[in-house]
Amino acid sequence: MQGAPQRARARGHTRRRLAVAGAGAVLVLVPALTAASAAPPSGPAPGGDTTPVQLLALNDLHGNLDAVEGPAGAVYRDGPGGEPERVQAGGITRLATLLDRARDGAKGTRSLTVGAGDMIGGSPLLSAAYHDEPTVEALESVGLDVSSVGNHEFDEGPRELLRMAHGGCHPKDGCADPEKPYDGADFPYLAANVLPREGTAPTAPSQAGKSPSRARKAPAPKARKPILPPYWIKKLPSGERIGFIGLTTKDTPSAVSASMIRDLVFEDEVRTIDRYADELDRKGVKAVVALVHEGAEPPGRTYDADCDKDGPASGLKGRIKGIASQASPKVDMFVTGHSHEAYVCTVNDPAGKPRLVTQAASFGRTFTDLRFDLDRSTGDLVRSSASARNHIVGLDTPKQQRTDRIVEKWRERSAKLANEPVGHISDDIPGRGSDQPETPLGDLITDTQAEATRGEGAQLALLNWGGMRSDLVYRASGKEGDGVVTYGEAFQVQPFDNPLVTMTLTGTQLIEVLRQQFSGANAGYPQVLQLSDALRFDADMSRAGADRLLTDTVRVDGKPVDASASYRVTVNDFLAEGGNGFTVFKEGTHRESTTTDLAAFTDYLRNHSSAEKPIAPPKADRITWR
Repeated sequence: MQGAPQRARARGHTRRRLAVAGAGAVLVLVPALTAASAAPPSGPAPGGDTTPVQLLALNDLHGNLDAVEGPAGAVYRDGPGGEPERVQAGGITRLATLLDRARDGAKGTRSLTVGAGDMIGGSPLLSAAYHDEPTVEALESVGLDVSSVGNHEFDEGPRELLRMAHGGCHPKDGCADPEKPYDGADFPYLAANVLPREGTAPTAPSQAGKSPSRARKAPAPKARKPILPPYWIKKLPSGERIGFIGLTTKDTPSAVSASMIRDLVFEDEVRTIDRYADELDRKGVKAVVALVHEGAEPPGRTYDADCDKDGPASGLKGRIKGIASQASPKVDMFVTGHSHEAYVCTVNDPAGKPRLVTQAASFGRTFTDLRFDLDRSTGDLVRSSASARNHIVGLDTPKQQRTDRIVEKWRERSAKLANEPVGHISDDIPGRGSDQPETPLGDLITDTQAEATRGEGAQLALLNWGGMRSDLVYRASGKEGDGVVTYGEAFQVQPFDNPLVTMTLTGTQLIEVLRQQFSGANAGYPQVLQLSDALRFDADMSRAGADRLLTDTVRVDGKPVDASASYRVTVNDFLAEGGNGFTVFKEGTHRESTTTDLAAFTDYLRNHSSAEKPIAPPKADRITWR
């Protein structure tokens, strides 16, 4: 049924929906874009020998048009007594107001708004019901000028990403508005390090609204080029040009279901940046900003913790620090994403010159306001003039009416499905917002998955942290009443609708899966799996790598794991394909898949809770930390 919200359509750990793109032109491999502003400058022309510029930066919105409830939607700031205090934040209509205020406060400054990826994907029902078209329209409304892709932009593969960029109706669900087919984003998406695998190319976009079966195949390119432009050049009214190189983490294949990106190659970030920085330099573009969907741990608990307290980037820990310290000195600053927490840091480039590396908090909780000057005679970015600060999007901020009308238009269309009650809880059940590796919501979700797959012989279930997208909050978000869980709230927790895969692992393989939480790709940043009630183990973080798992403590149904025995284990299909570095799952045999994580979750809530007997938060005591 065209125009109707789709119940549980999103699939895969980082999936959205497979589609083809449109807008009436064959657009597959696209050259770099250049945007020249024809409008006269607002306010008085800047004086002196420099032109002031403002960048307003966003990242990891994940389609959260509303503020996220619970700990996942909060930031920490210094309280009156110096202790961190939690502040709820977010909502794109409030963000729009604050972006307007920031622009108004920089009169005479050329202002641009940029994104560092994961603007869509893993989205709540309000956006996901219509394949994230609501989020794109809202981002256009707030004035987004350009964005890099992130790993979540590949949730349904390159064809759907091209549709989001260039337009066209969804191939299965049709047009959200039959009278006005989706026309694509009016800002460019950049993907400098994402290339088609040798001998492959994404399918060309279809004509808007036409059947995907009539889509034409793109001719094979003479040389592989990125699937979307590698950079965008903005020419200011005063003549200076700024180049924006956009790319995602090279580790995207470990964060996206393998079937979605099998025809793509994600190249090294530093080599990619160096290549296009040189290309921009040859074009005479001397001011260069990298939009990189790769991040790091924040320097402290508060959103504005001092990253450079003990020297440049002394508080920054993560891959972006190495990228920013190694990439070409021709790049003047890095706007980043992926790790979801806010920071403003200084990293020295290979020539020893400092440059800013920033990130805003995810879900629209903060935005970053960067300021710098451009030298009018050389076109260079004057690094000594650069500054940046994150700003909280507080819930007391008035909503911007233009963007609010867009959000409410889409809310009305999906309200009936979103507001359907599916269960009851007695208190908050922390998940994504928990500060502990094992979470009460993770315990609940895995219990629902184990129960839903008993018919396939499941003995236990495991869940990756990224498959749990929010918290369950006791306080009502609408008119449903406190403690009532709506379908929309359940969807926000499990938006991917991943197929659940039940497989057979030997005891040795099960132990190795648990060791992979702390080793291999996860050695530097452990990925602790959420686990159902049948499984128990101890871990010692004072040890190194896989030895952190105390193997002799692993129990299934209270009994030590038998290395030669067989165990039936349920995971989502992202893990089943070896996602997040859990490669042992690919060895699992006798696979069966009969339901999805969202169906398992909502069915469990319906069958095991009521107003009289709500579900209490699990204790999250299945892992013992020594």
